Amino acid sequence: MLEKIETEFIENFLVVWNPVKGSELYKLGYYGKPMGIPKPKTEEFDVPLILDLMEGLYLVERGMITVEEGPGKAKVGFSKLRRRAKRLYEEFDLKYVVYRDLRDQKLIVTPGIKYGCDFAVYKHGPGVDHAPYMVSVKKTKDEVTATELVKAGRLATTVRKRFIIAIPGLETEQIRYLIFKWFKA
Repeated sequence: MLEKIETEFIENFLVVWNPVKGSELYKLGYYGKPMGIPKPKTEEFDVPLILDLMEGLYLVERGMITVEEGPGKAKVGFSKLRRRAKRLYEEFDLKYVVYRDLRDQKLIVTPGIKYGCDFAVYKHGPGVDHAPYMVSVKKTKDEVTATELVKAGRLATTVRKRFIIAIPGLETEQIRYLIFKWFKA
């Protein structure tokens, strides 16, 4: 079993100050971003690792990291991190259920903001392959217009990705994935 890696909760991020431990965590599934290195060329680096709250919460839930905050180094648990994440992310609970499901399927999940979606999903990892999927999380009651689908489809085709809508169940954690494939007539 891996020894839990210590992180510090600063504003809306978790920081692994020890570069060796940060590299170790990064190697386990491309968690976080090395500070000041937007596109790491290797899995080892000599800078702190920055985790966002979504992946930090997942790592706490999986028992892989511990979180401390403030000058007294008070322990921060899953519930407090979740409360903070709910303030930061719109529809956090829905997005987290999808994030966790994708991660549990051994996929690499990163923010999808540059593609106008919730997540970019890799099979092998950034720098190893391109993300073949862009995922938007929707509620069961959400309406998706034809215009939205066409926009997402055009973008996905342009960046060579499959567009997926993830719809988590309300009472269960079962998730329906709607995968769109465009073709030329």
